[in-house]
Amino acid sequence: MNKSVHTGKPTILVVDDTPENLTLMSTLLKDSYQVRAANHGERALKIAFSDQPPDLILLDIMMPDIDGYEVCRQLKAQTATRDIPIIFLTARSDMEDEQKGLALGAVDYITKPINPPIVLARVAAQLSLKARTDFLRERNDFLLEKNDYLREKNDFLHDKNAFLEHEVARRTEEVTAIQDVTILAMASLAETRDSETGNHIRRTQNYVKALAENLKTHPRFAHFLTDHNIQMLFKSAPLHDIGKVGIPDRILLKPGRFTPEEFEIMKTHTTLGRDAIAHAEASLGTRVEFLTMAKDIALFHQEKWDGSGYPAGLQGDAIPISARLMAVADVYDALISRRVYKEGMPHERAVEIIEQGRGKHFDPDLVDCFLSIQGEFQAIALRYADSDIDMHKKSIYLSLASASTAS
Repeated sequence: MNKSVHTGKPTILVVDDTPENLTLMSTLLKDSYQVRAANHGERALKIAFSDQPPDLILLDIMMPDIDGYEVCRQLKAQTATRDIPIIFLTARSDMEDEQKGLALGAVDYITKPINPPIVLARVAAQLSLKARTDFLRERNDFLLEKNDYLREKNDFLHDKNAFLEHEVARRTEEVTAIQDVTILAMASLAETRDSETGNHIRRTQNYVKALAENLKTHPRFAHFLTDHNIQMLFKSAPLHDIGKVGIPDRILLKPGRFTPEEFEIMKTHTTLGRDAIAHAEASLGTRVEFLTMAKDIALFHQEKWDGSGYPAGLQGDAIPISARLMAVADVYDALISRRVYKEGMPHERAVEIIEQGRGKHFDPDLVDCFLSIQGEFQAIALRYADSDIDMHKKSIYLSLASASTAS
């Protein structure tokens, strides 16, 4: 992460053609960050393409000459600047504008007038995620270089096999630990923005594992549900809703039913999630096995057995097994879990609804397995149940976020 030589703080570039807005944002951010300001697009691009690019950009959309969209497009087209997180700041609240900005590669979209605590929280979250991603990329490069060195050395030092095996095992453990931390960090970022708590992540990944373990000898699933793949499923499951970071608060936090237009936007969390994971994998410059499974889960976990789901309307066995497993786990947890605005449904009623979805929403064999191990699901739900403290914290966040959206 680029930090000021003098302050050691991350650098944030604020771009706005209104002097009052530049002053407001600089005053808000200066205690925690090194702030640079640009009053037009050309100046912003010059700063971003310099030897000391910013760590994050707060970008106004409506500017003369070069608007925010074009600035974003040019930054994302260059290798040196494509990974800088961009948060759009705008007085407009048009859905199409939001979708356009997110499609160009922005990570968030904040409507003016701003709510200072929400702006600070979102800036901190994006900088934290960028730091973890940068660390993983640098660490991966280091490990690849180290692995090349050890491979060459092994050609000449056959008597060092035991040492090399130990090194490989140690590095594998390190990479696994980094992957696990990164997954939880990304999944937690998504969780902080909606009505669910972090326990939803733990519950669903354990539901998926329970189903997979009980189906691994089934003729339809044995080829896929190897011990290795079950472990990959467990690691990948927390990323199923990562795409929700791209859904506007006014929709994501809405307690009632969505309008048709809002639901269409909400449905894009599947493709946004797949694209975010694909972008992370591309940034690493190498194929990562568990991320392949994570992309399938994120993209297809809302598909239904009868073809009535989204985003692709897949039917039956065309739906990846990983996504079919997640569909059962996700729906069950949504039914039985507490929310700030509602109590959870009794386990018995949730079981009835899952059973009614057999052959419609869910793979029939998965439902049969669920019914046979429903006690395991109930035990997992109790083990990772949301406490009153969890719900209180979530209520505070939702109140702040709702206030920001309303303003």
